[in-house]
Order: sequence, then structure tokens, then C-alpha cells
Amino acid sequence: MPSIEAEKKEHSYVTAITLAVLLLVVLLTCVPYLVSIALAEGPPQNTADASPIFGVTIPPGYKQWELIAPAEEAAPLDELRAVVGNQTAIDAYQAGKLPFPDGTILVKRAWKRKQSPEFASATIPGAATTVQVMVKDSKKYAATGGWGFGRFIDGKPVDEAQHRTCWGCHEARARSRDYVFTRLAP
Repeated sequence: MPSIEAEKKEHSYVTAITLAVLLLVVLLTCVPYLVSIALAEGPPQNTADASPIFGVTIPPGYKQWELIAPAEEAAPLDELRAVVGNQTAIDAYQAGKLPFPDGTILVKRAWKRKQSPEFASATIPGAATTVQVMVKDSKKYAATGGWGFGRFIDGKPVDEAQHRTCWGCHEARARSRDYVFTRLAP
């Protein structure tokens, strides 16, 4: 007949194994979920790459976004430009929705205008000049019409003085279109 001490040890051993198995099941169930949440948020942005004042960064994958409209900037800039948008922006443009919803991101890519070597009357993109970003967040950027701005050269934000000019220009010239210059190309 087993002693009471032996029964207690066996009971403790069974309890410890049960708890260990339960902990393992919880970990194996929760860890993948927590990892997927962390990956969905994306890698942390380097604050050195964020625009002064607004904290806007260049969105990953923007070069694959849909074209909203091309543009041409006359002298002295002499640039070709293309404005692309995330899906929120595209949906808003297609629905004719103003103001743009929070989460809208517009990116303007710019290149020096260059004559085509193959076709004399054609202009083609030369060296890249800037990437400009507008992010709609009506709470975070309430003081600037709900928009945050970023202007970047070679992936790095320009100085604070240049960023201070963004809002004034948009406010003065594009107020009736939720402070956005670009219209959807037909």
C-alpha cells in the first residue's frame, strides 16, 4: 500500500506536468497571434527619417501605388511629377469624396525634366529630386487641416524651415479641395 507521502509526491508531479502542458498550449496559441500583430504594424520607423514638425515618413511600397495624376512643374524647377496614392486615397478620389478620409496618403514623386535622346520632342524623367508625402489624420494634424506633410531628398527629410512652408501654401491655394492640389487624371 502506497504511503501518503508517495501519493502527495505523485499528485504534485501530475499537477506540475498538467500546468506545464497547459502553459505550453497557451504559449503555442498566443505567440503566433502576437507575432502577427507586431508584423502587421510593420517595422518601427527611424525617427531620423521622419519629417520635422509632422513626423511623416516615406511609406513603404509607395512606388507600387496607383497613379492619381502626372504633373509638370515649369522653370525654375523644371520637373516631371507623378502623384500616387494608397488605396484609401484612390477610393476617395473615385467616389469624389471630400474631405478625404483619415488614412489617406498621397505621395508626389519628382524628377528633373530631361530631353529624350531618342525622340527630340519628348521629355523624360532625369534625376530624382524629391518625394513629398501628405498623410490625413484629422486628430493628429488638426492644426493643419488634418494633413501632415513630409518632403524628402534622397530618402532624408528636408529641414524644418522648408516644412513650415507646406501648410501655408496648401491652405492658401487648395482650401476648397481639402487642401489637396492634385485632381484625379481622367
